[in-house]
Amino acid sequence: MTSENNLYVEKNKAEVSKNVPELRFKGFIDAWELRKLSDIVVRLSKSSINNQLPKVEFEDVIAGEGRLNKDVSHKFDDRKGILFEPNNILYGKLRPYLKNWLFADFKGIALGDFWVFKPINSEPKFIYCLIQSDNYQRVANDTSGTKMPRSDWKKVSSSYFSIPRSIEEQEKIGNLFKQLDNTITLHQRKLDKLKLLKKGYLQQLFPKNDDKVPKVRFSNYDENWELRKLNEVSDIYDGTHQTPQYQDEGVMFLSVENIKTLTSSKFISLDAFKSEFKISPQKGDVLMTRIGDIGTASIVETDEDLAYYVSLALFKSKKMSPYFLKASIHTPFLQDQLWQRTLHIAFPKKINKNEIGQVPIKVPKLEEQINIGEFFQELEITIILRQSKLDKLKSIKQSLLQKMFI
Repeated sequence: MTSENNLYVEKNKAEVSKNVPELRFKGFIDAWELRKLSDIVVRLSKSSINNQLPKVEFEDVIAGEGRLNKDVSHKFDDRKGILFEPNNILYGKLRPYLKNWLFADFKGIALGDFWVFKPINSEPKFIYCLIQSDNYQRVANDTSGTKMPRSDWKKVSSSYFSIPRSIEEQEKIGNLFKQLDNTITLHQRKLDKLKLLKKGYLQQLFPKNDDKVPKVRFSNYDENWELRKLNEVSDIYDGTHQTPQYQDEGVMFLSVENIKTLTSSKFISLDAFKSEFKISPQKGDVLMTRIGDIGTASIVETDEDLAYYVSLALFKSKKMSPYFLKASIHTPFLQDQLWQRTLHIAFPKKINKNEIGQVPIKVPKLEEQINIGEFFQELEITIILRQSKLDKLKSIKQSLLQKMFI
C-alpha cells in the first residue's frame, strides 16, 4: 500500500465504542452510522430463463476468494434463476456455501440458494467487503434449519451494520480491497499454473503404463528404465500402533495430518521414543501417508529425532534418490497402483505395509534419478514460495477486514 495509490491507513486513537474503525484512511474523522442491511441493499428476485446469459452455481465460485472457477463457470442453458447485473453481489446463503460470494462484473443468472444484492445509497465494492467482515458473518452464520441450514433473511436484513457516512470513504475502502483481491487472484493464478506445470511434468518425465522410457527426458540418457517393486528398492516400515502419551516437549511425533510440513505440536518423551522406535526417520528418508489419505509423500530434512504413527509408512533406501522416490510416488502410474491395493471398505481407508512393498515402480540409473529429483525439488520450492506469498496476502486481507470494519 503506497502513497502513490492513495492507500494509506492510519491508527485511529479513538475508542471503537465511538463507532469508528481501528484503521482508517487519512482525512476521515466522522463516526460511522448504523444502518439496517435492508436500507443499504435490495435483495433481487427477478427470475429469468435467458439461455444467452451465463449461469452461475455454487461450485462455480471459489469459496472465500470471490472469483469464478474458470474450469466450470459460464454455462449457457435454459435453467431458471435470479437475474443479476454488473455491481450486484451474489452471496451463498446455504451451508456449506456461506463463503461463496461474488462481485459481479458481468450480467448473468444465479442458480441455487444465492441471495443477490443490489447496493442502494452505498458503494457496491464496500458492501461486497462488508459481507466478508466478522460482524456480517456472525449474523449470516446464525443459520436456521437442520438438514440444510441457511441464513435467515428476515434476521440478516433487519440487522444493523456500521458503515461510513461518506461515500468517498466507502469507495476508498472498496477500492483498497478490490486491489488486494486482484493481487491475491494474480498470485493464485500463478500458483495454479505452477501446480499444473508440476502435474504435466509428472506425466512426461516418468514412463506411462507399459512404456520403458518417459516421453520427455534429460539429455545423455537412453537406457530403458527397470520395473521393480518398492520393497526391492527400499526398506519399508510403519510407525507405532499405540497412541502415545503426549507432552509439551521432547521428540516430535508425526501423523498423517503432518505430512506436508513434517512438523507437529505433539511430542513424546525421549524414553518412550527409545523404547518404541528401534528404527526411526532420518535425514533423506521418505514418509508417505497410508491411512485416510493415501500416497502423499515428504522427505525428512532434519537430523533431529522423529517419532511417527502407524498412519505413515517410512522408506529407507540406499538405491534411490529420495527426491526421485517422492516424485515417483506422486506420479499417476504409482498413485493408481497404490489405489488398487487400498482397502476402500476400511474406515478410514488404508493400504497395508506389505501391499505397499508390492507396488511396481519404474527406475532409471541413479544419476538420472538425481537429475529428475532435483528438478522436482526446485519446482516444489517455487510452489512453496508462491503459496507462502499467497497465504501472507490472504492474512493481510483478513487482518484489514477486522481492523477497517466495525
